[in-house]
Amino acid sequence: MTKLITVFALFVITFLSAQGQQSVNPATGGQFEQGMGKAFGLWKEGKNREASDLFERIAAAEPTNWLPNYYVALVNTTSAFGTKDKEKINSLLSKAQNALDVEIIKEQNNTELYVLQAMINTAWIVFDPITYGQKLSGPTIEIYNKALTIDANNPRAVFSKAEFEIGGARFWGQDTKPMCAQIDKAIELFATFKPETPFSPKWGLDRAIIAQKNCK
Repeated sequence: MTKLITVFALFVITFLSAQGQQSVNPATGGQFEQGMGKAFGLWKEGKNREASDLFERIAAAEPTNWLPNYYVALVNTTSAFGTKDKEKINSLLSKAQNALDVEIIKEQNNTELYVLQAMINTAWIVFDPITYGQKLSGPTIEIYNKALTIDANNPRAVFSKAEFEIGGARFWGQDTKPMCAQIDKAIELFATFKPETPFSPKWGLDRAIIAQKNCK
């Protein structure tokens, strides 16, 4: 199980970090666009703390926009997958959770926020499967189900739930075909998915393609 979780964590870093590779010119657009573009640039350069801090400042200046805090949470969650230091994990995931909580309170019907909540839970499970595996696995599935209830055609929700379930199925020797079918569905949904804004979440396709190949 630990090996499966470790492999999954490495893939998470790969496909989530791709979200930072936005084609946004920080020298154009308004103040919000410039700030977001600069933050994505920092993230792309691997300056995760600086990117998180800038997203946090933008969130404070744009309290009605959920995206800056979403990226505070996303940057810190993906960073957490890359370390095994207990204090650092706690600091990163606490920052991620606090930022996400602010937005979930305001937007309780936002699928993307619930997908990210499930990812935070997964980061805890990856860090300490003995402590958090049993505690968080069930609630994480429930969170994915809620995300899909809100938007059954969100490709990140469909794919991430299937990816999460495959790890457990392989550990217990269960058939992964139903989850693999969901990954196929997610890839079809990615093909037609259109982000609402240049900064809206769009990650997941690259990892879904890798997962699809692993299924076969």
